[in-house]
Amino acid sequence: MYKIIRREQLGSQIVAMDVFAPKIAKKCNPGQFIVLRIDEKGERIPLTIADFDREKGTITIITQAVGYSSRKICAMQEGEAFIDFVGPLGQATEIENYGKVLCVGGGAGIAPVYPIARALKEAGNKVISVIGARNKDLLIWKDKMGEISDELYVTTDDGSDGEKGLVTDVIKRLADHGGINKAWAIGPVIMMKFVALLTKEYNLPTIVSMNPIMVDGTGMCGACRLEVDGNVKFACVDGPEFDGHKVNWDLSLRRMNIYKAKEAIALEKAEKGGLKWL
Repeated sequence: MYKIIRREQLGSQIVAMDVFAPKIAKKCNPGQFIVLRIDEKGERIPLTIADFDREKGTITIITQAVGYSSRKICAMQEGEAFIDFVGPLGQATEIENYGKVLCVGGGAGIAPVYPIARALKEAGNKVISVIGARNKDLLIWKDKMGEISDELYVTTDDGSDGEKGLVTDVIKRLADHGGINKAWAIGPVIMMKFVALLTKEYNLPTIVSMNPIMVDGTGMCGACRLEVDGNVKFACVDGPEFDGHKVNWDLSLRRMNIYKAKEAIALEKAEKGGLKWL
């Protein structure tokens, strides 16, 4: 069992948890993920590692309450435990001194871009970060991103924090000035798609972190397959990071919605049964 030793409500729909998992904390690196189960009947949920503390033996995960399982995770409290917490999984981010780099985080995707930006800063890069969300309630870790960034730009769709607009608005301005050597973008698939389409116009190499439907996390089931540069890839073992300019975004978006109707039915039944997540 993997105990939750700290829980923090970051917004009305987003929760951060520190989970005691010393063996994973000892080995994990930025860009990798874990797969957890709440209980013996629980769905296997992949979550990118948002942070880690090797001394305390903890892994930080961020969950946004969207579907049935994510709401159940958000409802868990300090002292409760996950029955499974497997990792580190996936390939770690290639950290080098690239020069000037761009780190883009959208919504809950700000959390997994944080350890990457921190590692890039420690490697001597000039880190420019752009974070955004629909509104300020969904905007997380602004202070943490500011601490490890040479420049930080904030956007919200409704203008409730930072600049009103999309992260791509800021990226376009930055790219127009040139000088950026590489970019990372993590967030909703639709956001990553449009960031990649934009940076491709500037020939700016861009890495994205894919979060498709996943079951076993070991490459055996094939549920997380993607098309990258015309080839089949599995996000769990080949990724989760890929060249954003080579991802088949339309196919990825269609696969993300395969179980949307069943998810809605499960959530409706759970809510009628009294599921609460705050």
